[in-house]
Amino acid sequence: MKLFDAHCHLQDPRIFHKAPQLIASAIDSGVVRFAVNGVSEQDWPLVKQMGESHHPHIIPRFGLHPWYVADRTPNWLNTLKQSFASTPSAAVGEIGLDKGKKMGDFADQVHVFRQQLELAKELKRPASIHCVRAFGDLLEIMNSLGPFPEGFILHSYLGSAEMVPEFANLGGYFSFSGFLMSMKTSKAKRMVKAVPFDRLLLETDAPDALPKSQGESEPPLQPVEGDASLNHPANIHNVLVYVASLLEMDKEEVAEASYQNAVRLFSY
Repeated sequence: MKLFDAHCHLQDPRIFHKAPQLIASAIDSGVVRFAVNGVSEQDWPLVKQMGESHHPHIIPRFGLHPWYVADRTPNWLNTLKQSFASTPSAAVGEIGLDKGKKMGDFADQVHVFRQQLELAKELKRPASIHCVRAFGDLLEIMNSLGPFPEGFILHSYLGSAEMVPEFANLGGYFSFSGFLMSMKTSKAKRMVKAVPFDRLLLETDAPDALPKSQGESEPPLQPVEGDASLNHPANIHNVLVYVASLLEMDKEEVAEASYQNAVRLFSY
């Protein structure tokens, strides 16, 4: 059984020095590819380095996350374009919209997000999208710029079941992480079952989104040495078991579909 972590942050300073060991142990567990998402100008070089060091297991992604929009330099977009020019294997991400607490100027977020979506279309690369409390705004923007033949990922999707067909029609894929376990089970089941099976992805969002323990039937959580609050990329197995239970399907079937979906999305 092979798994594909469709969204993680192995360059995160909390785990970067442990990344080789984390990657090796995740590979031993069956996780064979990792889409590693940059979030700011500061970490794009680290993501590039990881892609070079761990090829072919790592797919590098470059993007300006909404949390870091206010800290961007005047030359950020040129730096982003240069990152793609020097890394042909890279996709776009993590980008997005966030109306959470203390997020500052939302109009500025929208401006930066649109610029990066347009770049993804120009490069013919899929984008990985963060969305918190802004799904209506996101759908409006995606409709204005779409469709997206190369696809896009709604990472750690926690939106409504009702919005799934609209995003899917624009080219959307829906990626699930340990955050799904924070949603009421009945709502999560309805939402996951609304996702077309050829658009379903699994992720860890490591080192965040540590899955909750769901009982004895699940594999034990893999710890990150030195900090039990951090998520290990091998814990995608726990996400798989939970998503399979919501779909009332065998985990092997869900694993194979999510793996093939990710391979297709990243075949550019």
